[in-house]
Amino acid sequence: MNVNKSEEEKGEMTVEEAGQKGGEITSRKYGHDFYEEIGHKGGMAGGKKGGQRVKELIEEGKEFEQKK
Repeated sequence: MNVNKSEEEKGEMTVEEAGQKGGEITSRKYGHDFYEEIGHKGGMAGGKKGGQRVKELIEEGKEFEQKK
């Protein structure tokens, strides 16, 4: 990790470091199965995968712009 001395002295961490630390703690606390379960739930949010929903929204936006 490239941390300059002023950050190191204050005990601050970057957003990336904080996210990594939180992920490691969550991993130790809940284990591998937890990540599989939330990954599956995330992919099924709203009954459609995120990329499919984004594509639909783009198409709706194009149709809306053409109606103006």
